[in-house]
Amino acid sequence: MDLMDSIAVSASGMAAQSTRMKVASENIANVDSLVTPEGGPYRRQIITFETVLNRNTGLNEVKVRSVKDDMQTPLNYEYSPNHELADANGYVAKPNVSTMIEKMDVKDASRAYEANMAAIESAKEMMVRSIDLLQ
Repeated sequence: MDLMDSIAVSASGMAAQSTRMKVASENIANVDSLVTPEGGPYRRQIITFETVLNRNTGLNEVKVRSVKDDMQTPLNYEYSPNHELADANGYVAKPNVSTMIEKMDVKDASRAYEANMAAIESAKEMMVRSIDLLQ
């Protein structure tokens, strides 16, 4: 693997982590969204990744496989009998988003992004040193 290949692998990781931060940010932004165009409260979005073989380099890169609704985590319910969206028992369905979890996900994605950036900087520095040695 040459240095340009390592940069490409790290760049794919940066792109995936950037999407992860975007999804978590959208989840935080919708923590109070009680009605969506599809009906019902906002559902947390979850992202999954996969490794994909780059046929040009022969290396595995990280790609976003999917971003989909989290149907596993139950919605939150709040007792508010006077709310216009309350059910017959007086409960309002709220998004299944935990800002604590989303903030941790953003922080984790940010650190992974920074690690990939550091790997690119190291590869770049090695290239510069190699060129200096050749002069």
